[in-house]
Amino acid sequence: MAVKEELKKFGLHFIVVDLGEVEIMEDLSTDQREQLKVSLLNCGLELMDDKKAILIEKINNVITEMIHHSDDALKMNYSDFISEKLDYDYTYLSNLFSEVKGITIQQFIIVHKIERVKELLLYDELNLTEISYKLHYSSVAHLSNQFKKITGLSPSQFKQLKGNRRSPIEEIGNPGTPGSEKFN
Repeated sequence: MAVKEELKKFGLHFIVVDLGEVEIMEDLSTDQREQLKVSLLNCGLELMDDKKAILIEKINNVITEMIHHSDDALKMNYSDFISEKLDYDYTYLSNLFSEVKGITIQQFIIVHKIERVKELLLYDELNLTEISYKLHYSSVAHLSNQFKKITGLSPSQFKQLKGNRRSPIEEIGNPGTPGSEKFN
């Protein structure tokens, strides 16, 4: 909504306004682009025009959607899903992501999955077996081992700690934030 309002203020006509993406009909001058960039920043949004940064953001969005917002069981492996969703070769996406973020896509997915496990444990609606199935782990033991490797705690120890909270989704996988430091 905020993006649509800002585009209207500038008299720009949009074809598509989707999560993280806008297609407008007009060509922007350098001044218009700069003004739009400032205007969007005032709304807490960022105008990205670097193709690599945009693609990294799309990878991030696909992973976030896949793990945090989808209850559908994934019918293919993550690499195929991401590749198909973004219409790029997975090796290219993986190399670009690692180069820019300093973490592999696989590690990024694991950290997101562990944050989702934390969330589900705190909600206390599903048991560990149901959580492992929901997040496509091969077993409860695999989930527990990965959880302990990332957090330093077993899922049951985590559940017992009242003060332990999740990391905001937008901070997951960023260097120096909780949940990103435990990959050796």
